[in-house]
Formats: sequence, C-alpha cells, structure tokens
Amino acid sequence: MARRCELTGKAVQSGHLVSHSNRKTKRKFLPNLCSVTLQSDALGRAVRLRIAASALRSVEHRGGLDAFLAKAADGDLSQNARVLKREIEKKAAAN
Repeated sequence: MARRCELTGKAVQSGHLVSHSNRKTKRKFLPNLCSVTLQSDALGRAVRLRIAASALRSVEHRGGLDAFLAKAADGDLSQNARVLKREIEKKAAAN
C-alpha cells in the first residue's frame, strides 16, 4: 500500500536529520494517513479511503466528499478517487 493520500496526493518527502554538530543524515517525512469511511450523498453509500488528516479537515470544510471531489484536480486524485468522482458526476448529470 502506497504512502500517499488518495484525495490530495500528499506523499512521503525526504530531507535531512541535522544533528547538533550539523551532521546531516537522510530521513523520511511521512504523511499523517488515516483510513476513514466517508459518506457520499450523491451515491447514497459509504466509501473507504486512506487520506491525510489535513485532507479530512478539508473535506469537512468544503461540505462533504461530493463537494471536495467536484473541486479537486484529477492529477491529485488516486485511481479509486477518480472513478468515484466520475460516478458522482454521472449521478449529478442524471438528476
């Protein structure tokens, strides 16, 4: 399983651990990922996603999963999230 947020694309970053003597060694900065179940109002079902904690706050701020996906760029989304976005758009177009 990739260490990447399915909604925002936030992933592992690399950098240096700097000691007191200014010696630098490689380290990884991991995103704060959590597995959550979000409710889609348009589809009427729950969806399990692995997203960053900051993305969860953004989803709540924008008014839910459907509103977040409507504004999200396809380049940031995972394959599963893109499929979900298309399903929501089709359902909205049908109504």
